[in-house]
Amino acid sequence: MTAKDFLMGLPEKVSPEAIAGHNTNFHFDLGGDDGGQYTLKIQDGSASVVEGLDGEANCVVKAKGSDLMDIVEGRQNPMMAFMMGKIKVSNQGEMLKYAKILGLM
Repeated sequence: MTAKDFLMGLPEKVSPEAIAGHNTNFHFDLGGDDGGQYTLKIQDGSASVVEGLDGEANCVVKAKGSDLMDIVEGRQNPMMAFMMGKIKVSNQGEMLKYAKILGLM
């Protein structure tokens, strides 16, 4: 699975009940061969992903696509990746709020 496959598939994996009443906007700026730019929007029980950086982000995630997938697939500890600079997050509080819901931890 590629980072694009993972991100584009998030809306189907996220439980509407888990995000009911939540509103946020994530930008994923991924480099490397598996890179690209994606926007994840969560709006009161609905999640959508589009290619490109759309709107103002509450949280920006920068990483190589392969490093993101190492975290998602359990090959890399998220905290170690963060401390080693493999993944950069502009708003750690926002990421922690949604990381489990999104399958990032």
